[in-house]
Amino acid sequence: MVCSDILPEDSRLLKKRDYTYYKWLKAYGEMKVDQAKRLKELERENIRLKRAIADSTLDKLTLKEVAEGNF
Repeated sequence: MVCSDILPEDSRLLKKRDYTYYKWLKAYGEMKVDQAKRLKELERENIRLKRAIADSTLDKLTLKEVAEGNF
């Protein structure tokens, strides 16, 4: 099953608005279900890694300020 096989009428049954359906279709339309799941998994991992980098950078800057005596 390809993600684009779901029709707007089906989305109404799922209580989704047409806008949500078309937004979803644009993002996942040509993908198979397992590909869409993998994409979401990678997006979540990307967010987690970006947060880890931000935390690491903040820690580094804090340590640098403490070492210089600018606190």
